[in-house]
Amino acid sequence: MMTELRSVGFWGTGSYLPERIMTNKELESIVDTSDEWIRTRTGIHERRIAADHEATSDLAFKAGEKALEHAGLSAEEIDLVIVGSCAFDMYLPATACLVAERLGAKKAAAFDVETACTSFIYGCAIGAQFIATGFYNKVLVIGAEVMSRIIDFQDRNTCVLFGDGAGAAVLGPVENGKGIRSIYLGADGSGGPSLLVPAGGTRLPHSLSTLEKREHFVRMNGSEVYKFAVKVMGDAALEALDRAGWKREDIDFFIPHQANQRIIDSSVKKLKIPMERVEVNLNRYGNMSAASIPVALDEAVRAGRIREGDRLMLVGFGAGLTWGSLAVHWAKPQK
Repeated sequence: MMTELRSVGFWGTGSYLPERIMTNKELESIVDTSDEWIRTRTGIHERRIAADHEATSDLAFKAGEKALEHAGLSAEEIDLVIVGSCAFDMYLPATACLVAERLGAKKAAAFDVETACTSFIYGCAIGAQFIATGFYNKVLVIGAEVMSRIIDFQDRNTCVLFGDGAGAAVLGPVENGKGIRSIYLGADGSGGPSLLVPAGGTRLPHSLSTLEKREHFVRMNGSEVYKFAVKVMGDAALEALDRAGWKREDIDFFIPHQANQRIIDSSVKKLKIPMERVEVNLNRYGNMSAASIPVALDEAVRAGRIREGDRLMLVGFGAGLTWGSLAVHWAKPQK
């Protein structure tokens, strides 16, 4: 039995974005909205849309493949695959099982995590515990979404917000005292009705009535979610800082969930972080839910904006209502 927990960090990252780009101008021809309205209120200019033949597992597979390559690992070396999403391929089997099989991760356990936009943070938190205790050595965590399949393109309040994509990260042991220095997770089920897909589960099964009422699509109380997000993003980051023993000025790079530019601006103001230290891709991809943070992380890593020794703050929020944050001291793998 281990008497000391191991430090856990990121060994490699990867992402995949569908080829099709849907601009705000295109949405103008679909629903009663305008490019100016969307940009002004959200900061989104365009988003990616999965091809007809692409499901969530397809996007997750491609992102996972790139993360493995970046980490210099084969799929058979992975002990566990976790997929976070709110738009899985099907009820069962788990999308993680489909991805693990396609990758060739023959020795890996696999399961899904469903905390919507916070799923990647939750997945990393879970995977890190397996590695810290010595139960596993290498965990692949993927956030993947095909939100365009569960968005109502007759609802201008939601269809302008979301996009499709996938991001992934390989977790493994790093130098003691580095890697993930703190984890903060939370949930408030009383806010569940503010962001949900009403039908399709055991509470309200599929029926002609639910289809006619379009209850199989995302519904959101935008004002309530906005108020929640503005408060929780900053609070969750401050809590993770406190648990890591860091100060605000210690943050070298901030990766927030990409839901709304005004929400990002609010959290940045609360943390007093210069915008040049904040990763923002919302304008190009929209809100990719569980894929939002890992795609932003991968792009920052591959562009060289994140370097060894940097101190990162990753913060997300989502349906549930849920939230989560990670304080990460970026470090090389210990292989």
